[in-house]
Amino acid sequence: MFVLAELKDNVRIAPDHFNLKLVDAVRDEIDRKLANKVLLNVGLCIALKEIVSLKDSIILPGDGASHTEVLFRYIVFRPMVGTVMTGKIRNCSREGVNVTLGFFDDILIPHAALQHPSRFDEAEQAWVWEYPLDDGSKHDLFMDVGEPIKFRVSREIFEETSPIGPPKAEGQQSQNASSSTASAAATASAQEVKTPYKIIGAINESGLGVLSWWDQQGKEEEQDVEDGEDNTEYDNDDDGEGACEE
Repeated sequence: MFVLAELKDNVRIAPDHFNLKLVDAVRDEIDRKLANKVLLNVGLCIALKEIVSLKDSIILPGDGASHTEVLFRYIVFRPMVGTVMTGKIRNCSREGVNVTLGFFDDILIPHAALQHPSRFDEAEQAWVWEYPLDDGSKHDLFMDVGEPIKFRVSREIFEETSPIGPPKAEGQQSQNASSSTASAAATASAQEVKTPYKIIGAINESGLGVLSWWDQQGKEEEQDVEDGEDNTEYDNDDDGEGACEE
């Protein structure tokens, strides 16, 4: 789930940090730049593990800060495809079930990867697994918000996100007022939902899904075993020793 990524960067230390030791100043600057940020095709940066090497610092003309080339190892969140993880249901939509790990929210279990057959309940705003019973009927198992859920990572998606440009000038806006409102809304919406790193999961396997489903099944099986033991009768044989009859 967590990996070590070896990275290289040219770290700029401002003059007001020259009172610190170089290693401490570099550590602070690296964490400021990378902590809780997503690097393309690397993952979500969590924390600095260690600094491998520091090259000589230089000061560029016209800049009072020092620049140091640093090789370091950083702890990165990037689970491998096939990893089984446990999170909590954040919300449900027709698209699927959104899961959070607490520090990472961009996890989607699409409706096609849910237990089959499943349906979306509009009133409850939750997905429901229609669990088939032995008598041919079905029992509804809800995927409620906040429930712990176990899922398997099926794939990962990285997207390069570029900064949004500055707002247009007033005259330019009035000039483009005739453009389609629907097109502008669609573009804005696409920019809002764009995430740099997303995990796609699946629960369409035995043992995966809401944990309470399988906990309840385990308790019922244990109860059946205990009931079977309680029905066992013991009779004494001729020697007075207990004999078991089932």
